[in-house]
Amino acid sequence: MESERSQRMGTACIPLKRIAYFLCLLSALLLTEGKKPAKPKCPAVCTCTKDNALCENARSIPRTVPPDVISLSFVRSGFTEISEGSFLFTPSLQLLLFTSNSFDVISDDAFIGLPHLEYLFIENNNIKSISRHTFRGLKSLIHLNLHMLIAEVEVIPVDLRGNSFNCDCKLKWLVEWLDHTNATVEDIYCEGPPEYKKRKINSLSPKDFDCIITEFAKSQDLPYQSLSIDTFSYMNDEYVVIAQPFTGKCIFLEWDHVEKTFRNYDNITGTSTVVCKPIVIETQLYVIVAQLFGGSHIYKRDSFANKFIKIQDIEILKIRKPNDIETFKIENNWYFVVADSSKAGFTTIYKWNGNGFYSHQSLHAWYRDTDVEYLEIARTPQTLRTPHLILSSSSQRPVIYQWNKATQLFTNQTDIPNMEDVYAVKHFSVKGDVYICLTRFIGDSKVMKWGGSSFQDIQRMPSRGSMVFQPLQINNYQYAILGSDYSFTQVYNWDAEKAKFVKFQELNVQAPRSFTHVSINKRNFLFASSFKGNTQIYKHVIVDLSA
Repeated sequence: MESERSQRMGTACIPLKRIAYFLCLLSALLLTEGKKPAKPKCPAVCTCTKDNALCENARSIPRTVPPDVISLSFVRSGFTEISEGSFLFTPSLQLLLFTSNSFDVISDDAFIGLPHLEYLFIENNNIKSISRHTFRGLKSLIHLNLHMLIAEVEVIPVDLRGNSFNCDCKLKWLVEWLDHTNATVEDIYCEGPPEYKKRKINSLSPKDFDCIITEFAKSQDLPYQSLSIDTFSYMNDEYVVIAQPFTGKCIFLEWDHVEKTFRNYDNITGTSTVVCKPIVIETQLYVIVAQLFGGSHIYKRDSFANKFIKIQDIEILKIRKPNDIETFKIENNWYFVVADSSKAGFTTIYKWNGNGFYSHQSLHAWYRDTDVEYLEIARTPQTLRTPHLILSSSSQRPVIYQWNKATQLFTNQTDIPNMEDVYAVKHFSVKGDVYICLTRFIGDSKVMKWGGSSFQDIQRMPSRGSMVFQPLQINNYQYAILGSDYSFTQVYNWDAEKAKFVKFQELNVQAPRSFTHVSINKRNFLFASSFKGNTQIYKHVIVDLSA
């Protein structure tokens, strides 16, 4: 009985083992069937990253690429044709580039099956034939570059219809190509922007696109507060001098031609410095240092000792609380004028006599002048421009002084009516016309134009704690920058057609007090002083939107 039972158990174990085996086999098969097919690998002739593939010296167009690739480029490839349906198995592509390849034919429907393709570049190739329906099916295309497309090409029709062209600067290249191509191109139309909607692209000119814009891009921070900033040329180089009120220093900067940044050059140490004004007479550099305490002084650059040496004090009975300094030259004579903002001071002009500066003329006293501006204007269209000074004051409207050639003094004072509480006046010129920017702390700052006998209102800008409204010209661009203690600084750009300023850019500068253009090595910078934060340097950048 026992042997019989064990025999039965033994025979029963065989089916059990087989069942377990088949179950394991079945599960393995199910697991195998459940696995996703292997993802296409990067073709051997290509270099792939997560979303980009670059194929060099390819003998043919790869049928597949990794599924995450959305950008595919061919460089110096050996295939002779882009045939129909070459990209049917790469539908996720958004950018396709061919450059410096040897193919000479692009067939009908070469790019069919690319519903997401937005950018197509076919540059510097040797195309001899493009079929009529080469670009058919490219419904998402927004940029087509055919630069240097055709070499010894037969005149062929090109059909770009069915695309929604936005006729902005990014389409300028197509307008330029249409203007020069020998190909017959079917009429295509703009879908936008609104001013171009339904206009025929074939009839547009490259001149219809103003694609050059500018901006001020942050370049460098200087870790200190500042008031005045001036630039000057000396010994065939450019320098910047910055007045630091809290350290009492005049900091001189030079351009580092290796690091491409501004670096410290030298300094003059004083007390509560508000203005550091450079003046170069012949080959000698002088610096007028205006201070609230301890008197104001004149320094000379000693090239042998390689340092600044004080050579003269400015009379303290007249200059008690200096607020601004302006330098100018009349009939080969050098002058500077100090605007004094104290109740007992005199705004005073000093003249260079060959050995130093001496008091030449005191203008009105007791008016607490905050700013002085030198400019040249003509009183009538028939007369030449003559030197003038405009004094801004806390206690009266801006006063205009005219230079008298006979007496060699400024006389004949008039004021600018209806302009009380003006902190500063700065001038600029456009096509021979003279304009001024008048700064008000609260209310409206103004732009005015000289009309021959008086300044006339042109434009108003709202001021929110403004102590500087600085016009400046960089190359052919005229700007005006209105600072603010309570909001962003507003940069305006001159619109020649409207003959007024339009809003251009906002800058975040804490309590700005001056804006200065500095040009070095064909680079243009904007220095922005700050009474409460870091001094900032912006680079003036020119951008071509059609590139």
